[in-house]
Amino acid sequence: MNASDVFVIGGGIAGLSIAWRAATRGLTVTLADPDPGSQATRASAGMLAPVSEVTYTEEPLLRLGLASLERWPAFAGELEAAGGIPVDLRGDGTVEVAYDADDLAQLDELAAFEEKLGLRVERLTGRQCRQAEPMLSPNVRGGLLARDDLWVNPRRVAQALQQAFQNAGGRLVRERVTTLEGLPADHVVVAAGAWSPSLLPGLPIRPVKGQILRLRGPRGLLGTCVRGTVRGSEVYLVPRDDGEIVVGATMEELGFDTRVTAGGVYELLRDAREIVPGITELELAETFAGLRPGTPDNLPYVGRHGDVWVAAGHHRAGVLLAPLTADAVVAGLFGEADLMPECTPARI
Repeated sequence: MNASDVFVIGGGIAGLSIAWRAATRGLTVTLADPDPGSQATRASAGMLAPVSEVTYTEEPLLRLGLASLERWPAFAGELEAAGGIPVDLRGDGTVEVAYDADDLAQLDELAAFEEKLGLRVERLTGRQCRQAEPMLSPNVRGGLLARDDLWVNPRRVAQALQQAFQNAGGRLVRERVTTLEGLPADHVVVAAGAWSPSLLPGLPIRPVKGQILRLRGPRGLLGTCVRGTVRGSEVYLVPRDDGEIVVGATMEELGFDTRVTAGGVYELLRDAREIVPGITELELAETFAGLRPGTPDNLPYVGRHGDVWVAAGHHRAGVLLAPLTADAVVAGLFGEADLMPECTPARI
């Protein structure tokens, strides 16, 4: 392979991770994006939570998530050293809580499914939930503790990846690529998230809107990531090391609509307040809407597709799967083992 001919389209966490890893393998890499890290990565809360996010029909995605989760501590350590920016990787686990009896029954069913899969979760009474997180509402009926879940600050990750990529000799071009024709590269990687089908027509990826809030207050309101089910609706609260709490996120099938709506903000704050009443005293620092790249089965497309490589369609798992995705694509560029066979574009 000609070491100067890798061109990555898309500067979200997938594209940046691939570009950085390729550059560290001695390749000369160009990455094109008008504003790296500004779309789905910017909207993400950064939960690395394959256990607490498992669903009944997504066991292949769970396996990939667990494999990538194992890579995250080393990935974060190398990235902080290479990029010089701390990414706030935390490993205090996730507390999942239920607001009423119906929510608790649903959580009990999920716990049974997780235990059947051999996942490590602990059932908690309402009292135990509040012992773990004293700011939880007294109305919380019970919950689960997923100790192995991690979380990270994806905005810092994107900043560190840009710096690490350029420190490794990578070339960043702040332009939007609208065609694959005439690119100066033997190897092209399409990692343009929800916009990937504009470059590869027929790629079954659709935008899934997610509205998210950022609250600001004193440090220590929450010590773990908290996920709640409130009358059947799901909400999460993710604390940062600077006192910020990320609240999210809606799931809306509205095409490329990125408007923040009053209804979306209201629903998130309403449900978050039922779980952690003290959030009403915090500053509403930011509202934002991003577009997750969804696929029919929620598995991404990662691998060779015709004359190009694809790394897109990660939906809710883009941050979690970044290390594994990068390793898989770079391994493919070098003709090494397929690390993500469930995700190959052969499914297209």
